[in-house]
Amino acid sequence: MKSTRYRFKILAVSTLLLIVLLAQGFSDGNTVSGSGLEHTVSTTRSEKFDVDPREAAFYKWQQQELKAAVKAYFDKAIASGDLVGAGVSIVRGDSIVLSDGYGKRNIETDEGVDGKTIFRLGSLSKGFAGILAADLIQGGKLDWDDRVSDFIPEFQLGDARNSDQITLANLLSHTAGAPYHSFTNLVEAGLPLTDIAKRFKEVQPIGKPGAVYSYQNALFALSGEMMYKATGEEITTSLTKRFFEPLEMCTATMDYESLVHSENIAVPYSRWRNGWKPKKLKNNYYNAIAAGGISASAVDMGKWMRFILGHNPEVMNKSALEGAFRPVIEIKGRSKYYQRWPGHVSSYYGFGWRIHKFVEGDTDQERTIWHHGGSVNDYRNEIAVYPEADLGICVLVNSNSRVTRTVIPDLYKIVREVYQRTTSNSKLASHSNATYHEPL
Repeated sequence: MKSTRYRFKILAVSTLLLIVLLAQGFSDGNTVSGSGLEHTVSTTRSEKFDVDPREAAFYKWQQQELKAAVKAYFDKAIASGDLVGAGVSIVRGDSIVLSDGYGKRNIETDEGVDGKTIFRLGSLSKGFAGILAADLIQGGKLDWDDRVSDFIPEFQLGDARNSDQITLANLLSHTAGAPYHSFTNLVEAGLPLTDIAKRFKEVQPIGKPGAVYSYQNALFALSGEMMYKATGEEITTSLTKRFFEPLEMCTATMDYESLVHSENIAVPYSRWRNGWKPKKLKNNYYNAIAAGGISASAVDMGKWMRFILGHNPEVMNKSALEGAFRPVIEIKGRSKYYQRWPGHVSSYYGFGWRIHKFVEGDTDQERTIWHHGGSVNDYRNEIAVYPEADLGICVLVNSNSRVTRTVIPDLYKIVREVYQRTTSNSKLASHSNATYHEPL
């Protein structure tokens, strides 16, 4: 738990940094941006603190060191031909310490990626759906144990007795008992979810509800239909009103027309001989928003991670948020890319999120990662939130690059090394009374 004194110091440092940046000509407000860097300040103008200027200088120096290290990492990947472009956000505490772009969003026009470049998120959308469900449950609109058949009477998987046991929790945790990726082809073909729901009577279950982990898109997306029946609002409306608007996620979209008419969008690319070939934007998954229909920028994903870490209690309280991250079922085996990350111990699925346990190599302490990957239309993305470290990392990529398999532990290592190095090398850290983040 962070101490009151710790929060006081961090807010104090943030306030002085805001004053410094404003003096340099940046725009006034509660978010300071420049050269792709986003630093969200949680103080009001009426709050006054006695701040040591050295603390602000040290804090800004750490950010510059981190930005340089992350840039070097992506410059190397781009130079080696492993990457076209990427949008990256890193959140630490209540601050978005980095939100920037690397490489090209369009090779043909030589336009670069920046923090506001829009990418399709793919299955990162599932994390939004899980948290929306937790919010509706907190508000008494739904319950994890609500039966799918009570909201979608035409849905049937197996016999009637089996169907009546399938719940909202089963949909959001991939434990309804259907074979792997059942009817994903129908989702990609654009069929309405209500039509797809009727087709599940043709499917033979592979296990009882809650017993087997089997990744889904069509079944997961039915959670959006349940939310619609419970609220009378389409999932797009609920996400906008409850999250995107209050968090000022201005680039987030959930329809094809908005995406194709966005000026700052990353063109998707696929491998072609020794280079990259541009791909057309596809009009798919907009019938299944909960499973993969959201698009956003690195800046917005930084705001989203800050929220997930509990720094916007006015939008949703932290205890309700954490309901989405309750481990439901273990993901067994060692074949998945995230099961080969350093120190990996175990993986579970919650509600729209994977929950990993890993051990820090130098401490032997077990830590947690809330994680998901996403792939759609040749975009490939990763998001990882480290609750004990109050840290979030999101990487959006406009190609199906092999870099994405290890980018999360790679960036985690960079962040950890930068903050440990800058803290140990600073006389200020050794001799002042300042209190900083616990080392990652």
